[in-house]
This record gives sequence, structure tokens and C-alpha cells, in this order.
Amino acid sequence: MTHLIHVGHSPDSDDAFMFYALAEGLIDTGDLAYTHELQDIETLNRRALRGELEVTAVSIHAYAFLADRYALLPSGASMGDRYGPRLVSSRTATLRDAARQRIAVPGLLTTAYLALRLAVPDFEPVVMPFDQIEEGVADGSVDFGLLIHEGQLTYSESGLQLVADLGEWWFGRTGLPLPLGGNVVRRDLGEDTIRLISRHLRASIDFALEHRTGALDHAMRFARGLDRSRADTFVGMYVNEWTRDYGPRGRLAVRTLLERGVAAGIIPHAVTVDFVD
Repeated sequence: MTHLIHVGHSPDSDDAFMFYALAEGLIDTGDLAYTHELQDIETLNRRALRGELEVTAVSIHAYAFLADRYALLPSGASMGDRYGPRLVSSRTATLRDAARQRIAVPGLLTTAYLALRLAVPDFEPVVMPFDQIEEGVADGSVDFGLLIHEGQLTYSESGLQLVADLGEWWFGRTGLPLPLGGNVVRRDLGEDTIRLISRHLRASIDFALEHRTGALDHAMRFARGLDRSRADTFVGMYVNEWTRDYGPRGRLAVRTLLERGVAAGIIPHAVTVDFVD
């Protein structure tokens, strides 16, 4: 009997690359059949709060509010190793200048928002769809914008200037990569099914990394204006050895980020981080 697994992920090139083999049926998944639901990360965060999807990409920040229902899969992470969400402005500015300003953010559960709150504790967040933030900064609707996804590479084309790269800011304070997103699995599926899902996701990532041309062809359908070279760069930023497995340093990064969020009062409770093994 086939068991249908609903998988949520973002409609962007790195997630498409990661899930290429699963989406195209290129690996044997036995009695598990996967159907993919593509939505922006904040929508997926909110759906995970309701337990709607068996497997989904979520922000590591959001995981703090999901840990009772979901466990983190050991593969599928998006880690910013000295790079990450970028704060931009239409003028030359510093992080200090961003205090008490109106800043467009892609969602209050995103890791980008958590990292910015750690870097700039006092600002007014203005939630916008991630793909409208550059325009909001350029037309003066907000003072600063926090960019995720491909906007990290394209902001200068909108005449915007980099204020700070939060992955670099985080590394300077912790010596760790910034854990932006991960894939989670619902605990009520049971250990056997969870182990199979974990194995299939890892196989999909390995397949994409080993068949990069085909996987990038697939990912280009979701590259939102990037040419192939820049899409390849973007995919390489967020699908790599960190994605195959967090490893001890990646797991430490997750725990450190959430602990600092708790200490700063951004996350209201301690979080037990539970990885599937």
C-alpha cells in the first residue's frame, strides 16, 4: 500500500535543486510516494505550526515553535557559511543606522528576522513578501530591507547598497555558520517511516550533487531571473556538504542560534533541538 507524503518547500532554485530527484521520480522510494507543495518559507512556517505537512522546509527560528510536533532531519539544511540574509538600503548606512527604522522583513518566523533582531534589537519590522522587499526599499516604502533567496545576489541591480551580511555578522560573533533553514518531519509518522523519509531526502540531495547539470536544469525553472551562472552560484551557496548533513558544528550552530534567541527574549521559551538519527 502506497503512503503519500506531502513535502513543502520554497519555490526557489536551491530547494528545487535539492528535491530534484524526488520530484522527478529518479530514486526508488518504495511504498512512499511524495507530492510537492511549493510556497514561500513564511507560509510553510505557519502551515507547520498547524501540523499540516508530513515533511517541510522551515526556518530554524520557526523550529523553536514546532519542536513538540516535528523533528529536524539530519540533511536538507540551508547554512550560511560567512554569508546569509542581507540588509540593504538605498543609501550608505551601517547596522547602527538601522536602529528604530522601518525594516522590511520576509516574515516574523524567518531566521533572517531572528538574526536581524539579534544584530539590531530595536527596529520596526514591516512584513512583506520576500520578492517585493527590494522594490519597497527602492521606492522608499521602508528605510531598509532584509533580503533572502536570490535577492541576496540581485539587490545592486535595484540601485541598493549592502548594509550588512548577517551570515558574516553571525560568524564574527560565534565562529559558526548561520543555520537558516532545515527540513522537518512530523513525529507521528513513526520511527520506521521517519527513517525512510530521512534516507530518501539524503539520496535526493546526493543525486543532485552527483548529477549537477540535470539538477540545475530543473532548478532553473525556479531561478527568478537569475542567469544560469548566478543560479549555479546561488545553489552552491545553499546546497553543499552542510546540506548533506549538519555535522557536529552545524548542530552546534542550530543550538547556539536558538539559545541566543531565548536569551534575547525573542524566543519565549527554551528549545530542545531534536535531530532524527
